[in-house]
Amino acid sequence: MALFDRLHRLLPPFLRPDIPIVPVVRLTGAIGVATPLRPGLMLATVARTLERAFAVPGARAVALAINSPGGSPAQSHLIFRRIRQLAEEKSLPVYAFVEDVGASGGYMLACAADEIVCDPYAIVGSIGVVGGTFGFVDLMHKLGIERRVYTAGERKVILDPFQPEKPEDVARIKAIQQDMHAHFIALVKARRGARLTAPDETLFSGEFWTADTAIAFGLADRTGDLRSAMRERYGEKVRLPLIEAERSFLGRRLTGAGGLGGALDRLAGGQGLADDLISAAEARALWSRYGL
Repeated sequence: MALFDRLHRLLPPFLRPDIPIVPVVRLTGAIGVATPLRPGLMLATVARTLERAFAVPGARAVALAINSPGGSPAQSHLIFRRIRQLAEEKSLPVYAFVEDVGASGGYMLACAADEIVCDPYAIVGSIGVVGGTFGFVDLMHKLGIERRVYTAGERKVILDPFQPEKPEDVARIKAIQQDMHAHFIALVKARRGARLTAPDETLFSGEFWTADTAIAFGLADRTGDLRSAMRERYGEKVRLPLIEAERSFLGRRLTGAGGLGGALDRLAGGQGLADDLISAAEARALWSRYGL
């Protein structure tokens, strides 16, 4: 028996049933918004990482460390769907751990989990849809600039920042936002079900809360941190390997999403610099909405 025990300890952890394994995937940053040195959270940048996490031999569950102010509704939903598909294919529970922020699209990612655990200081919620633009009509008039637009299709150009705002354009974009909001509400209700306790007009107003209030409303389950919660559930020996994106030379992601090498190329040559700066400003605005 002593020899068996010694040989048993020599086995790799994934072959030892006494050492539970819970792979960890970090989902950090604005969703679908690329900055000069960070490609942003998109299905293309996280799909392979998620697949590797759910494929870890002997995994008991998968943990998501979430810190996101949201961003693209479509990319949020695509990542959400991929997590749920993998969880169902592998029959593995999923736990979400919200750090600073799990709001808007970031909260949608958290809803992919079977249990949502939050840091006591986390910001949670913002179940709504937002969009914005600028108007330069008066500035163009002062500068003597004339806007010329040619289209095939009378509604091809709406909300043009260089033309006066039209009520029918605003009504159209609001209708689209309402449709997206309805889908978001349905997703939250499907995932959280009877755990939701607050009225719809509170939960789905676009407001956000700290962890205790979010838990009282049923948007999250409890406070805690990833390491303590997983030790509590799976024992002190639980291993929590971080599954990171695969990288090659200069940090270029193998998914082809750009990475450090692509960003340096753009910055060095000036290619796409304006787009990068705008994206960085958009990402900064998303974080600042929650006081961060």
